[in-house]
Amino acid sequence: MTDYPIDMSRAPEVTHFFDGESNTFSYIVRDPGSNACAIFDPVMEIDYAAGRLTFDHADRMIAHIEENGLELVWLIETHVHADHLSGAPYIQDRIGGRIGVGAQIVAIQETFGKIFNEGTEFQRDGSQFDHLFEDGDTYEIGGLNGFAMHTPGHTPACMTHVIGNAAFVGDTLFMPDSGSARADFPGGDAGILYDSIQKVLSLPDAMRLFMCHDYGPNGRDILCETTVAEEKAQNIHVGGGKTREDFIAFRTARDAQLKMPRLIIPALQVNMRAGNLPPADEDGKAFFKVPINGL
Repeated sequence: MTDYPIDMSRAPEVTHFFDGESNTFSYIVRDPGSNACAIFDPVMEIDYAAGRLTFDHADRMIAHIEENGLELVWLIETHVHADHLSGAPYIQDRIGGRIGVGAQIVAIQETFGKIFNEGTEFQRDGSQFDHLFEDGDTYEIGGLNGFAMHTPGHTPACMTHVIGNAAFVGDTLFMPDSGSARADFPGGDAGILYDSIQKVLSLPDAMRLFMCHDYGPNGRDILCETTVAEEKAQNIHVGGGKTREDFIAFRTARDAQLKMPRLIIPALQVNMRAGNLPPADEDGKAFFKVPINGL
């Protein structure tokens, strides 16, 4: 990890927002020394049966920023989510900020552009986003320095973002009693996911890790934060010295039993477009496609 500019002396202020429909955590990350902030993984709600979008989650984040006199500089997606739709462009239209994602979004766009039979007008170069993060890229949130770590396996474009003593891991890791994310989506790989998890776990033991999801296993309260030390010691999938081979065998068997996320079809079509809907028809109406036996 010596190639990354880790500074454990800096502690960003982190405020979480939980979407119960998708069990997703979004975060506002503030520089304590200024009014600058970033948002990670904002949610747009959809009533899929009715085809109706709402923005309650995003509006709560906007209200927090405005009520505290903050300036939004970044809207960062840790990966292309399959379980919820991004609220990034909705927030950007109202209070600004640059939308960023991992540079391997181009691989996601290529794969799912084919699955959803998108035409040549669908750009597969990541140009829908304002910034594409490469491994090791650095950026600023006021006086805070952040950097991006490429942590693929769940998807090819997954990134972990480290800001001071806080890391936002997306779906690479869950809380210790929940383990790890699935690796069976197109472009996923259990072995690569294990390697990425080890990369995260090589951060300092005291590093705060913020989850993208939690499901409260065994009836416990919903939680969003743990540490590298706790994950190394207690994670049920990779902790306590579990080997790469053991992890691949477990993850492969487990993933074969999982159903597709309820919102994967609309989520991918929106999120590979940086949170924007598919192009509207001549009457101004937008539609989602359902690929038959395509996923």
